[in-house]
Amino acid sequence: MLHYHRWSAPTIAPENSVNYYEKALDSAGGTTKLRDSYLLFRVPGMAHCGGGDGPNNFDMLGALEQWKERGKPPGKIIASRVNHGVVERNRPLCPYPQIAVYQGTGSTDDAADLTCKTQ
Repeated sequence: MLHYHRWSAPTIAPENSVNYYEKALDSAGGTTKLRDSYLLFRVPGMAHCGGGDGPNNFDMLGALEQWKERGKPPGKIIASRVNHGVVERNRPLCPYPQIAVYQGTGSTDDAADLTCKTQ
């Protein structure tokens, strides 16, 4: 299962998904037992139904297909901010507890210049 939460959603606090995910890991016997079947991705700046300043376009279904049909779990999912058909920026969505970190060169609006790292 791929679970994502809009980090700027006003109705359900983002930490609720983190708490749920961590409780699911505990109930299953730890990270190693559940990590092969359940990942959480946080989407910074995305509000309810894709609004907000964050990404509004990413392919969770494609990532799930690669994972379950080809055995390749997503180490990141590239998400874009599209406005009137034009890509304004893209960045990696990282599996929790990792976050996207700027590498120090290039553009902060280009996923190639960010990497997933544990907080």
